[in-house]
Amino acid sequence: MFTRNRRVDRRAAPDSIDVPMANSLVRTPTPMTAATITVLVFSHRPEVREAIITAVGRRPAPDLPRVRYLEAGTITEVLAQTDAGVVDLAILDGEAQPTGGMGLSRQLKNEIDNCPPIIITVRRKDDRWLATWSQADAVLVHPLDPLAAAETVARVIRDQTGAGV
Repeated sequence: MFTRNRRVDRRAAPDSIDVPMANSLVRTPTPMTAATITVLVFSHRPEVREAIITAVGRRPAPDLPRVRYLEAGTITEVLAQTDAGVVDLAILDGEAQPTGGMGLSRQLKNEIDNCPPIIITVRRKDDRWLATWSQADAVLVHPLDPLAAAETVARVIRDQTGAGV
């Protein structure tokens, strides 16, 4: 298990539980419950993760459940959480180092069965075309607009579930 580098979401609701990470290559889809939606936020920079979490907020739309965030600072953490099947949506920093969110998005989409939807964040509007290559479901541009971020997350979640929960 990858426990050494694991980050714990201290902002999660007190009734939430930590799910152990697994090394499985096949993701078992986790049905979104009315209680929470689990969103994985990846960046090697904590301030970028915080900006994403702040922009999206706890409830991106009134018809959707509350969001529970998992933060990941390394690719190992992203792969472990995604493989474990605990992620309903991933938001990846396209500028992360040493491997950016775009390459990671493409890897997840090509290697994991039932991959959760992925949103990529980029610094320049001109980089949005790269999201097509990365197979991302949506793109957000920094600086993040809270209304656009929440609306994009809500749309991607609705597209995954077929409607509001």
